[in-house]
Amino acid sequence: MNRKKLFIRFALLIFFIFIINSLALWLHWYSLLLWLDIPMHFLGGFWLSLVFIWLFTLKEREISETLLDKRNFKFIAQVLFGVLIVGIMWEIFEILVNKSITKNLFDVLDTFSDIVLDLLGGLSALFYFLKRIMYKKENLV
Repeated sequence: MNRKKLFIRFALLIFFIFIINSLALWLHWYSLLLWLDIPMHFLGGFWLSLVFIWLFTLKEREISETLLDKRNFKFIAQVLFGVLIVGIMWEIFEILVNKSITKNLFDVLDTFSDIVLDLLGGLSALFYFLKRIMYKKENLV
């Protein structure tokens, strides 16, 4: 696995997310385009998953070439659990801000869909990592 390529990819992704979020805040896109939080949560989960993959493989952990290996299930579970925890913490932050500053009502469906989108983004990043980065011939050592 080429850790430098992985780092560059998630660094570029967070820069892209930052630009889109800055434009969305400046141009009030979150109020005008109510669906904009859907791709933003998906991309956030994707980015988080790449970061956790990079962190969890810091010790050059061996990931089996066979997807159904027990080590891979543990690795996938750890990455998705990390994405889930950060997603839940973000939603708690969002609820506290909405309650104290904007006085918006709590929306269970929005919170649940945001967490699901975080996890879908994280799962997509895992598939991307396993198919495009981990098992590419030039990345196998």
